[in-house]
Amino acid sequence: MNAIEFLHSRQQRKDLIDFRTGDTVRVHWKVKEGEKERVQPFEGVVIRKKRGQTHATFTVRKMSYGVGVERIFPLHSPRYEKIEILTKGSVNRARLFYLRGLKGKASRVDVQEEKLEVEAAPVAAAAPGAPEVAPAPKAPKTPKAPKAKKEPKAK
Repeated sequence: MNAIEFLHSRQQRKDLIDFRTGDTVRVHWKVKEGEKERVQPFEGVVIRKKRGQTHATFTVRKMSYGVGVERIFPLHSPRYEKIEILTKGSVNRARLFYLRGLKGKASRVDVQEEKLEVEAAPVAAAAPGAPEVAPAPKAPKTPKAPKAKKEPKAK
């Protein structure tokens, strides 16, 4: 290992979490005001991740009072306390710069659905010598359609 690789390895954070573009994250950034230091969370969608050893960065975008705000955070900086993943996004791009031109509900990123694992119910005791058959998994309930509202009668 040469000197540059040694310095990079010493400056990299070991407590990184695995997040990707499209995820909604909350970055707890340490802000210094005068002599005091406090933690200020910045919550938004990751629109870009730039790779690199110690100079890797990620960009988070949020809407603040109708104005889009983007902030670039160094991934290996000691200035942030932690990164929380709020939702996993389902996107097929590495950079989501197209979100800059969208407003309102159109600018939302689809949430990645988690895989549902069906648990097998314990099989009831059957007669000796009978083949064991597992019960079929139950289908999820579908929500009922809302009832039509009755119009008030005219007087």
